[in-house]
Amino acid sequence: MSRKRPVGGSPLLTHVDAEGRVSMVDVSAKAPTVREAIASGEIRMSAVARRLVRSGAVAKGDPLQTARLAGIMAAKQTSSLIPLCHPLPLSHVSIDLTATRTGYRITACVRTTAPTGVEMEALTAVSVAALTIYDMVKAVDKAMVIGEVRLELKTGGKSGTYRRSRSASRSRA
Repeated sequence: MSRKRPVGGSPLLTHVDAEGRVSMVDVSAKAPTVREAIASGEIRMSAVARRLVRSGAVAKGDPLQTARLAGIMAAKQTSSLIPLCHPLPLSHVSIDLTATRTGYRITACVRTTAPTGVEMEALTAVSVAALTIYDMVKAVDKAMVIGEVRLELKTGGKSGTYRRSRSASRSRA
């Protein structure tokens, strides 16, 4: 079945065939390579919520350690959550939570040696870590905002390295 390029020469969507049907990309012919992805995001919260988190006074327990664990677990389950993702043997997942003026910046780093990348695993880890913080702190701040979830870096594979530029980050702010 031939795949036609869209008008204007844009790249093909790899999960859609020529008839518009979704399918899982066949990566069986690709060689496994070391791949890494770093994603980040943020959760903004009220001063009261920040004070409770930073003083260790959240009634449900430590939201930061729980978010770290939830992010790691989410990265490992990404293929169960995102329909066309391949299950991957992850060799490393780390979640960093950094206090900011308005809340926390969440950064996930995920590595594998596989025939496809781990961008979705890193993005999923950040998203679930942020949702976990929200869940644990919502009793005192239902107005928290999760946002700016984005891929920062991707290495390995045929397409090489992608690094988010500072201007791309600023132009979306």
